[in-house]
Amino acid sequence: MTSLSTATPPDLSGRNLSKRRAFANRTATILIGLCVLIAALPLVLVVWEVLSRGSSAMGLDFLVEEIPRNYREAGPGMGPAILGTLTITGMAALIAIPIGVLGAVYLNEYGKNRPLAKFIRTMADVMTGVPSIVMGLFIYVSYVIVIGEKNGFGGALALACLMLPIVIRSAEEMLRLVPDELRQASAGLGARKWRTTMTVVLPTASSGITSGALLAVARAAGETAPIIVTVGLTYMFKPDLFYGENTTLAAQIYRNATQPFDASQERAWGAALTLIALVFLFTIVSRVISSRFAIDKR
Repeated sequence: MTSLSTATPPDLSGRNLSKRRAFANRTATILIGLCVLIAALPLVLVVWEVLSRGSSAMGLDFLVEEIPRNYREAGPGMGPAILGTLTITGMAALIAIPIGVLGAVYLNEYGKNRPLAKFIRTMADVMTGVPSIVMGLFIYVSYVIVIGEKNGFGGALALACLMLPIVIRSAEEMLRLVPDELRQASAGLGARKWRTTMTVVLPTASSGITSGALLAVARAAGETAPIIVTVGLTYMFKPDLFYGENTTLAAQIYRNATQPFDASQERAWGAALTLIALVFLFTIVSRVISSRFAIDKR
């Protein structure tokens, strides 16, 4: 008969290990949540400050009326700056997005790991970290001084240089997500590589490419330094981007915020709120496009 004193005690190591894992999981979740709150706090404070200060200036007149020439004069508007922002940023997008997408196609579909492709990737990464004022000075030296005057097209070139590396890298990442089976199936049907790229690869990655391009546009729309250097500080909008100084919301924020008058300060906050709304709109559109045309991977 077996003695009770020699019975094997129950093994609690598995239960203790499970408790430790649960505790570690809860601790990590709490820490991650705190980090998210800390990271989001400055953004919330900025948005709240802009909303509280800029909402008083907002209205239909503020969006369509001319910019007052006198800094002391109260009242709207920012109509020319809104048009200038949309026009100059749109021209920059027309320059940067096609070049960026074609560059990404070369890197992912043709260049692969060739020396030229590696060099382009390195330069794109370097350009991503270059300050915007450096891009503005580059366009000022290579374009503005050559033609002898500041104009909207110079600002579009500066913004295009800022957008280009973002478009290249984001589009390349989207092209990498396209399954190779699709390329092989197209090649098996006798399609050439360029036709496979145009009719299979690009349509499949179109949602991600569009989303990345719109995010690049949103980033460029808020740049101030290159606009001031290449476009100038004026209160008028000129539809002809190749003639004379122009204006944008970012330039008007700087122009009015540097003045001590209450009227100009109010216009600066209103312009900041308008710019944030435009950037938010671009971001929402990119998310909608990305979710609407995303590939169902289930």
